[in-house]
Amino acid sequence: MHKMISMLGLTVLGLGLSAPALADPEADMTKAGCNACHTKDKKLVGPSYKDIAAKNKGKADAVANLTAKARAGGKGVYGPIPMPPNPVAKIGDAELKAAVEWILKQ
Repeated sequence: MHKMISMLGLTVLGLGLSAPALADPEADMTKAGCNACHTKDKKLVGPSYKDIAAKNKGKADAVANLTAKARAGGKGVYGPIPMPPNPVAKIGDAELKAAVEWILKQ
């Protein structure tokens, strides 16, 4: 019984350690098509990731606000060109949150 519990604990620990290693926000953003309008450091159709990070620096609710904005789409924050919505079928909730967190570190 003790051996079984130890094995279960190691399995859970292993899963917990490997999940973040599998996350790749840049690949997820490329797959979702974000790079069609955004680049890391230059304005394209939309703002650069660095501009987004700078505009949201120090805001405690930045992750939640940007995640909601990316999911719903919007316009008027960085100019007249609207950002289309990004449904879950395009990028999952966890991937979108990780992408926003990555953007805010730029």
